[in-house]
Amino acid sequence: METSFYYYILLFIIYLFFKNYLQKHNKKFPPSPSLSFPIIGHLYLIKKPLHKTLAKLANKYGPILFVKFGSRPVVIVSSPSAAEECFTKNDITFANRPGLLAGKHLGYNYTTLVWASYGSHWRNLRRIASLELLSSHRLQMFHGIRADEVGSLILRLLQGSIDGEFHIVDMKSTFFELTLNVLMRMIAGRRYYGENKTGLEEAKRFREIVTETFVLSGATNIGDFMPALKYVGANGLENKLLILQKKRDRFMQDLIEEHRKGQSGTVSKQRSKTMVEVLLSLQETEPEYYTDDIIRGLMQVMLSAGTDTSAGSMEWGLSLLLNNPEALAKAQTEIDDQIGQSRLIEEADLANLPYLHGIINETLRMYPADPLLVPHESSQECTIEGYHVPRGTMLLVNIWAIQNDPKLWEQPEQFKPERFLKNEANGFQMLPFGTGRRGCPGEGLATRIIGLALGSLIQCFEWERSSDEVVDMSEGAGLTMPKAQALLAKCRPRPIMLPLLSQL
Repeated sequence: METSFYYYILLFIIYLFFKNYLQKHNKKFPPSPSLSFPIIGHLYLIKKPLHKTLAKLANKYGPILFVKFGSRPVVIVSSPSAAEECFTKNDITFANRPGLLAGKHLGYNYTTLVWASYGSHWRNLRRIASLELLSSHRLQMFHGIRADEVGSLILRLLQGSIDGEFHIVDMKSTFFELTLNVLMRMIAGRRYYGENKTGLEEAKRFREIVTETFVLSGATNIGDFMPALKYVGANGLENKLLILQKKRDRFMQDLIEEHRKGQSGTVSKQRSKTMVEVLLSLQETEPEYYTDDIIRGLMQVMLSAGTDTSAGSMEWGLSLLLNNPEALAKAQTEIDDQIGQSRLIEEADLANLPYLHGIINETLRMYPADPLLVPHESSQECTIEGYHVPRGTMLLVNIWAIQNDPKLWEQPEQFKPERFLKNEANGFQMLPFGTGRRGCPGEGLATRIIGLALGSLIQCFEWERSSDEVVDMSEGAGLTMPKAQALLAKCRPRPIMLPLLSQL
């Protein structure tokens, strides 16, 4: 009797084993490169830049690809239909973030808007960003700041031209200074660049912080993919992240304390003025939730994400125009026809400038600031176009591959703003700001800054390359796909605009 009992237990165990085995192997996983090494998985295939390497793998194995980055399962999506399924049907499933080292140290242990996983805390941060900080109403309240800073940029470029002749301008720095002034005035009511030189050291300090943030965020940490090696510390990345976060914390806390000191007792009355005041007023009502950590995290996300990405897009855009002067001439003609020479372009004019809009869209298509969307992670198993995706799988959506796919775009390597006049983009073929729950809440602000700045520079100045050579369009290292070589350009005021510019 006892023998029969153990016999049935053994049969039951064998049944469970084969059931689980068959269930696992009957599931249709996405295609995968056949050779996966122990420990490292498919990491041997990865070369920089990552988005181009993954695009080549997608061309070989298909637009939905399953790989192992060490011990971490990863699904790479490179088609509009698969991306649409990820961010519609499976949007909540993929609303989590993987636990990467950068998120631990730069994201306050995965509690900031960028790094927090889906849940009540993230939803609250998103609500604050979308409604309190970046709503259309609040952006409209700040439109004067954007117009003022673009006007200051025009004046500086005008003053740099002696007797109306060409002079060379470092556009990488120029665009960064513009976006930092705009963001800092919106967030903390102060500016760093311009006539006031007192803040230049602090501005330099912040610029170094932003540059280091995107370089280290895009750096490979072997411990994220091979946990057994996370304590080896071969490249000292964790120490660099710790040092960087201390710098970021100090910078943001100084801004908070300076604001507290200057605005003590009046925060709630002035809540409409700056974003720091909005956040400090929330802290007054719920101090146990809106801690300084939460406020610093929101400020860091706003400043880091808002400055480097918008500045980089403008630099790529002007680079493309310098290499395609016929497009620059068309944009100037459009602005002249729609606005004339008696006033400067305004944000309200952007809706009536379809060719300028096409230039911006074409720039974002060819050189998206986030070529691989910030990684998502599946909170439960799901399917993408019939393929099984296990729980805990990292999702990489290759925006660059989709937006430069010759099957979707005619001659994608060529700069053709006209394609957007014909509505060539269709749904998920263009995702420069992401989409779904974790889409970029700053899209409205970015498009306003980029449109007004590029439109103003096109309207007011003549632009030429700094040499006879075409502008180098090589990509540099970093999370936001910066240009490898900073853009130097020659500019001078357009003679037709001098009567207006002389009044500034």
